[in-house]
Amino acid sequence: MASQMTEMLKGTLEGIVLALLAERAAYGYEITAGLRDRGFAEIAEGTVYALLIRIEQRGLVDVEKVPSEKGPPRKVYSLNAQGRERLAEFWRTWAFLSERIGQLHDNDDDERA
Repeated sequence: MASQMTEMLKGTLEGIVLALLAERAAYGYEITAGLRDRGFAEIAEGTVYALLIRIEQRGLVDVEKVPSEKGPPRKVYSLNAQGRERLAEFWRTWAFLSERIGQLHDNDDDERA
């Protein structure tokens, strides 16, 4: 199950992270901790940082460097208008797919009964 979960998360992680940033601005470690708090314990911190670089490069977030008590300034990511549009598209796609998959699952349950 773990490898199937990993593969499914690859396609949805961007939307999940954008949804977290829609709740509030955060830096990389906070995002990783937020994912773990929501049961996504398998996601490596490096995966999250690589994703943050991609969504920053694609203009989906605004980035502010905030002084840190320890070490270099932290990059705090906040969802911008383009990121909100991308998140809305993610939710539309998710609703479409989950409905269709649910129908397949229901049909499979009906055939077993």
